[in-house]
Order: sequence, then structure tokens, then C-alpha cells
Amino acid sequence: MFGAVRERLVERKFAAVPLATAATLLIMVFSVVQHLPGGERFVTGIGVVRASLPLEVSLLRTPLSLYVPALDLPVWGALAQVFLVFGLAEIVLGRRMTLVIAYVCTLAGTLFARVAVAVGPDHLLGFPRWVAHVRDTGPSAAVVGLALCIAFRCRAWFTGGTVLVLMIGEAVILPNLAGLEHVVALMAAMLIAASVEVFGGFWPRVLAGVVAATAIAAAGRAGEARRRAAGAVIP
Repeated sequence: MFGAVRERLVERKFAAVPLATAATLLIMVFSVVQHLPGGERFVTGIGVVRASLPLEVSLLRTPLSLYVPALDLPVWGALAQVFLVFGLAEIVLGRRMTLVIAYVCTLAGTLFARVAVAVGPDHLLGFPRWVAHVRDTGPSAAVVGLALCIAFRCRAWFTGGTVLVLMIGEAVILPNLAGLEHVVALMAAMLIAASVEVFGGFWPRVLAGVVAATAIAAAGRAGEARRRAAGAVIP
């Protein structure tokens, strides 16, 4: 994994990871703003998700909720996680795939919270009603999902296995909403990684074939038109 990113980081430094840098700065900004007078209300209105909110509101806030640090955890931990893991992902997976995985994993955790509250504490994966009012923000679900996809792409099996064991162990030893959301994020990340591995080159090949067929058909129509034009001018 280190070998996959070393050369690019040495050559370009922070310019090699603009997405990770921007995400880290955004978390820092939200952390400062939410501690200012009236700032928490502003941050809550645009980026705080709770299972008690209407679904459409949660979906609108979910992209920004990824960058709103949890109030009960040190912000430097979120900053370090995001800069390191997002930076690795940006180089190894590409910016577009990094954003897709981060959002899908965060959204998977957000939707799981709603389901867990709906089924109730009598279910193995359920939670009592009061959990619906718990603030559900932070980059941790995106971070663990990206870490697994990076390890899969680099074939860093020990690192990927360590992430899986730690997150599952956390959910078993300290069962809480965040721990189970991490496991759900890992499941979403595994599905994405497997899909890209199996079908990653399929659709580009299909698109290339369609473009080539269209070009051949256009060339054939152009040739036919020229032959007809030539036949029309011959007496």
C-alpha cells in the first residue's frame, strides 16, 4: 500500500490529494463553527442526521453529515483518519470512486439506523426508540469502508483483515449504533469492491463497442451516400 502511493506523494505532496485536503479542512471548519454562538444550530440544520428525521431530510443532509465531527470524540482523530484514508483512496481508487464509496457507506449506516430503531430492541440488531434522537454524524463509516476497498485494491490482505476483525470486534464487545453502522459500512464496501473487480471493465468495453459500431455504421452511410451521389452525376 505504501509503495502504491509513495512516488506520487513525493512528487506532488499535498497537490496529489486535493480531495483529502478539502475534506479535512471541511471537518475542521464544521468543528470550529459548531462551537461558536449559534453555530451548532447552523451545523445541525445542514449536516446533522438523526433517525427521527423524515427520510428526505436525512438524505439531503447525509453528504454533509460525513464531514460533521461527533461532539463526544476528539476532532483531531477525525482529521487524521480522513486525511490519511481519503488521501490513500484518492491515489489508489481515484477521486470519483473515493466519493462514491464514502457516500454509499455513510448512507448505508444512516439507513441502517432507521431500520434498527424501527424493529426495536427485541430484535438482535434493533435499538430502543430514544436512539432515533441520537446525533448520527462523522466520517468513521466512510473511513472504514474506504480502508477496506484500498486494502482490496492493493491486495493488502492483512490490513483488510485487521480492519474487519477490529470493526466486528467493536460491534460485539461494545454493541452500540456506531459499531453496527461500521459493520454495515464494511458490508457495503465489500459489495462495491467485489462489483468493481468483476464488472469494472465490463461497461467501458460495452461503451467502446457501441461507439465503434456507431462509427462503422456512420462510415457505411457516408460511403453509400457518396456512391449514390456519384451515380447521379454519371449520364
